[in-house]
Amino acid sequence: MRRSTLLTGFYLTITLLFSAALSANQTLAYEDKAAITQTIEQYFYGSSHSDADTLAQAFHPDALLYLEKANTPLWQVSAKEYLSWHKDKNKGRSNGRIGRIVQIDANDNLANVKAEILLPGKKLRYIDMFLLKKIDNKWQIISKSAASADSNNNGQRILFILSSAHFHGDSDLPTGVSFAEIVNAYDEFVTAGYSVDFVSPNGGALPLAYINTSEPMQKKYLYNADFMYAIGNTLTPTQIKPENYRAVHYVGGTNAMYGVADNTALQRISMEIYEQHNGIISAVCHGTAGIAHLRLQNGDYLVKDKRISGYPDEYENPDRPYFKQFPFHITKTIEQRGGTFLYSPRGEVHVEVDGRIVTGQNYQSSAPVARAMIKILQAQQNHKTLLYF
Repeated sequence: MRRSTLLTGFYLTITLLFSAALSANQTLAYEDKAAITQTIEQYFYGSSHSDADTLAQAFHPDALLYLEKANTPLWQVSAKEYLSWHKDKNKGRSNGRIGRIVQIDANDNLANVKAEILLPGKKLRYIDMFLLKKIDNKWQIISKSAASADSNNNGQRILFILSSAHFHGDSDLPTGVSFAEIVNAYDEFVTAGYSVDFVSPNGGALPLAYINTSEPMQKKYLYNADFMYAIGNTLTPTQIKPENYRAVHYVGGTNAMYGVADNTALQRISMEIYEQHNGIISAVCHGTAGIAHLRLQNGDYLVKDKRISGYPDEYENPDRPYFKQFPFHITKTIEQRGGTFLYSPRGEVHVEVDGRIVTGQNYQSSAPVARAMIKILQAQQNHKTLLYF
C-alpha cells in the first residue's frame, strides 16, 4: 500500500469517473442486464458447441451479421444463413471458442454489447459487437459485427479478489483498493496471455485509492474503457465458477481488511481453486488479510508452516484512527495460525513463494508476485504437456 494522504477530492474524482462510465447501467434494471447477459451467453454456447437451436434463441429472425471474409470488407450474412453453419454432427462438442462479455451499454429497450471471443488453439482473438433490442419483452440480437487479430491469450483465467469497503470499519474514514496493486499485477497477467476477472463481496463498482495519473501504468489503465468497466462491474461470489480459474489474487489497499477474510463464499471459492483444481493462492500488501482465515479440508489453516509476506503490523501507526478500526492484525494473526511472516525494509520488493502460495509485502511487489505466479502456472502447463505426449 502506498503511504500517502487520502484526499476527499480523490474519491470524488473516481466517483465522477464511474458515474460517466456506468451511466447506462444506472438506467438499466437488474432484470434487463441479466436478460441481456443470458442472450449473449446463448450466443457463446451455441457458437462454441455447434448448437443452432440455442443460437436461434439469441438472434432475432431478421438479424443481420457483418463479418470478415477475404477480399470482402463488408460481408453481410442473414441470421438464417449464419444458423445453418452451426447444424452439424458435432452438436454439443466444444470447438475451443471461449467467450466473455467485455462491456454492456444499454438504455430502455436498446443495448450495445462488446464481447471477446478467444480461440487459443489458433492464437486468435475476436471482438464481437452486438446490437440488441427488447422486442415483446425479450432481448434479442438484431445485429452483429466482428473483427479478429492475432493473440497470445491462452484462455486461462485469474481471479482477483477485492474488497467492497468504502470506509474503515464503522467510521467515516475513507478507504479503497490500491489502484497500483490492481494494474501492476493485471498488466503482467494479460501480457503473458491470461484473462483476469474481478470479484468483490458486494459486486459492482470498487472504491479506488492511491491513484497517480502521472504514473504511466496507472494512466494506461485509468483511461482504458474495458478495464474500467470491469472494475466498475465486479462480479459477486455467486457468479464465480471456481473450476474456471487457475489462481486467485487478493489485492490490497487498507479496505482489504474489511469484508473479505470472513466472507465464507470467497473462502469457499479460494479453497476449491487451491485444493480441487491445483490452483495458486496469492496476496499482496493488506490483501494478505484475505488469506489469514483460510482453512484446508483437514482443518489446518492454509498459512500453517508457510512463509508469508504482506504489510507488516510493525509498519502501521497504532495511534492513527484507521488502525484502531482494523478487525485483526495481519502479522500477529498469520503467526497465530502457524505461519512465518517475513518482510523487508519499507518500499523494498519482498516476495515469498511457498508451494502454491505466493505473497508480497507492498504495491512495489505486485508485479513480481504476478511474475512468480506465471512461472508456476507455466511450469504446471509444461508438466501437463509432457504427460500428454
